[in-house]
Amino acid sequence: MGMGVDVRKQIARRAAKEITNGMVVNLGIGIPSLVPDYIPQNIKVMFHAENGILGIGPTPQKGKEDANLCNAGGFPITVMNGASYCDSSTAFGMIRRGKVDVTILGSLQVSKKGDLANWIVPGKKVPGMGGAMELAQKARKVIVVMNHVDKKGNPKIVDKCTLPLTSAACVHLIITEMAVFNVNRVEGLILLEIFKPYTIEDVKKATGCTFLIDRNVKERL
Repeated sequence: MGMGVDVRKQIARRAAKEITNGMVVNLGIGIPSLVPDYIPQNIKVMFHAENGILGIGPTPQKGKEDANLCNAGGFPITVMNGASYCDSSTAFGMIRRGKVDVTILGSLQVSKKGDLANWIVPGKKVPGMGGAMELAQKARKVIVVMNHVDKKGNPKIVDKCTLPLTSAACVHLIITEMAVFNVNRVEGLILLEIFKPYTIEDVKKATGCTFLIDRNVKERL
């Protein structure tokens, strides 16, 4: 159940559907950085990055990258008309003041209660937490995009996180290559959508906790 290029695009495309006109959206590295490629032209959104950009555009074409323009992960970007630049402290000020409508983040684990663990695997060198802690706590909606299981086949959606938490009870929506879950603070996980060719049984086997099934659960291509 590996993460192929098409699967990454599928997840990014689904995440893009959560973005509506006029939003300020912060994107994590990896799959989240693909989301701008799937925003319809009639949707006007300002993508925010912790390194000090508001107004990120689609991924640049090969050979047309600007060496001075990159996102928080260091990858080349374009900017939209009306984009602005600031220092990193101002960019973090926007997050901490609750000015970011949606953040889309990758994760190592998410618990049934919406706890997020996405910054370290004990014993391995990583670049650090970045802005994930502030984003998880202060963004109005937190969307996690990730593989349903890890490279060893272990579920990444679990009853209780075993990895160090970035933030507790902060995730609102989980999107994987198999399914989409809503995180309800009272009822726990609710299965909203399944991606073909997977079935509800496949999702149950790959998920490390129980979940409810929405009465109008959708099957997506």
